[in-house]
Amino acid sequence: MKISGVEIRPGMILEHKDRLWVAVKTMHTKPGKGGAYMQVELKGVQDGTKLNERFRSAETVERVRLDDHDYQFLFAEGETLTFMDGETFEQITIPRDLVGDAAVFLQDGMVVTVSSYEGKPLSVELPETVVCTVEQTDAVVKGQTAAASYKPARLDNGVRVMVPPHIGAGERIVVGTADSEYLERAKD
Repeated sequence: MKISGVEIRPGMILEHKDRLWVAVKTMHTKPGKGGAYMQVELKGVQDGTKLNERFRSAETVERVRLDDHDYQFLFAEGETLTFMDGETFEQITIPRDLVGDAAVFLQDGMVVTVSSYEGKPLSVELPETVVCTVEQTDAVVKGQTAAASYKPARLDNGVRVMVPPHIGAGERIVVGTADSEYLERAKD
């Protein structure tokens, strides 16, 4: 779908110079001389390269619609991850680097959203939170509880997070998948 250059908004996927880009930042500029334009910071979908472009209102750019589909995580093997469509039971393999650092939070049976363009997977979105078990944590130092202090802990998937002093080994906690940050104690 063609859109005007000044209609570009952050988060849109665009086809520009025969590549796919995601609009990261946009800024509408009206200089004293000449016509207004949209200054857009683009990030390459496949390789993450950045590009700054100016689009005038007369220019058009192709907006790409991605197909989002839910898949269930099955297993990891080396640098590939295998997912299954819950309706057709079709399996797909995706490179681990497409998921990024959040791949450590994948759990058996977890439902993720895979965004693809013309049948090629471009990104994998995990749930915002995941429940993990604290495997190891430091003991509380007396007198440290007066201020809001956190202590390091290692989770069952090997990730290190900072947790409040009252969290001990063996407890289940809710962790944000985007930033690996402790959110709350899990409700059982």
